Amino acid sequence: MTSLATDSWWEEARFGLFIHWGLYSLLAGEYKGNRTHNIAEWIMHDLRISREEYEGLAAQFNPQAFDAGSIARLAREAGMRYVVFTSKHHDGFAMYHSKASAYNVVQATPFGRDVAKELQLACQQEGLKLCFYYSQAQDWHHPDGIEEYFNDPSPHFRRYLEEKCKPQLQELLTQYGDIGLIWFDTPMSMTREQSEELKALVRSLQPQCLVSGRIGHGLGDYMTTGDNFIPLLPYGKPFEVPATINNTWGYSRHDQRWKNSQQLVRNLVRVVSRGGNYLLNIGPDADGRVPRQSVDALREVGEFMRHSGESIYGALSLPAYPYDLGWGYITGKAGKLYIHCFDDREELYLINMGNKPLQARLLYDGRILPLTERVTCEGVHSWSIRVPRDLPPLPDIVVAVDLAEEQIIFEPITD
Repeated sequence: MTSLATDSWWEEARFGLFIHWGLYSLLAGEYKGNRTHNIAEWIMHDLRISREEYEGLAAQFNPQAFDAGSIARLAREAGMRYVVFTSKHHDGFAMYHSKASAYNVVQATPFGRDVAKELQLACQQEGLKLCFYYSQAQDWHHPDGIEEYFNDPSPHFRRYLEEKCKPQLQELLTQYGDIGLIWFDTPMSMTREQSEELKALVRSLQPQCLVSGRIGHGLGDYMTTGDNFIPLLPYGKPFEVPATINNTWGYSRHDQRWKNSQQLVRNLVRVVSRGGNYLLNIGPDADGRVPRQSVDALREVGEFMRHSGESIYGALSLPAYPYDLGWGYITGKAGKLYIHCFDDREELYLINMGNKPLQARLLYDGRILPLTERVTCEGVHSWSIRVPRDLPPLPDIVVAVDLAEEQIIFEPITD
């Protein structure tokens, strides 16, 4: 059966922004002098902060620097096409106005603003698809939610599902316009029947809304990989890689291991070359500011996307190229092949190319490049493309090759 994700807006987009933001940003990876050595948004769980103590953070949450418009604009400028916002993470705190639970950003904090509503309007302004992350099984605030190691499975999990999970999903899918997908996470000990109930609820309210792979039991519209895990080979089905710019998802003042824009561009290319989407995270701080390192890196990625995004948007899952290029990767769409070069070299040399090339074009500035077809001394068909030597430093040099055929094939042609 064809997945709802296939040939959808999501598969065309290929690149999205993840936003992890909640009460945990106030702690920034440390509580009462103790640092968490895990990801920052798990600090309540990992440092065993009581429910009552953690609840007290809500009275301190007043991020006056938060600007949904600037975040949505940053995503668009980075070349992203959709935004996934953590409406409720495992700590159980809703970052929108929930009538199902007063433990939410509007009712429990001095900030008093509906973050999800502000993001909805900002995404509409910037032409982005709004999507919501929702932790469907783990909820460390509700007494019947699951908590890994300490309350798994919960004996009264059904009560949590009916009292909080389902009503909040209904709110998200009826109060914030067209939602692109619900990004479920950590199904834990949920049964297949329970996961099916949640998927049916989503479809009943918004039939075209996608469901992430972490709903569990193979019920997602696409496969969600492990965090920061990129498949080695083309997967053959729709998939998405959730990834971080540093190591944590929520904000931590202690994590300064930032990836630069070159690393991010090359990871994006690797993911797309294998047929997937790249969902890249930012973690705003307690004031609502996006760390400068994230802003700078995403703007630099945006520079690449402005001239070479053609090789990313709508790229197809290709058959595996049979050789390790060493210097780059290949993406493509009907009638076009995009050769991504990560090294400084004068020639792009590919063998076993089963398509007829019509023209090679440098995406950076549109110039036409010399392409030579030949048969090697081993009798194998090959291409050679000359790379200009006057280019500025680029994270990825992309050459578009127009093909005589619609289908891209990598097969040996020998005389």
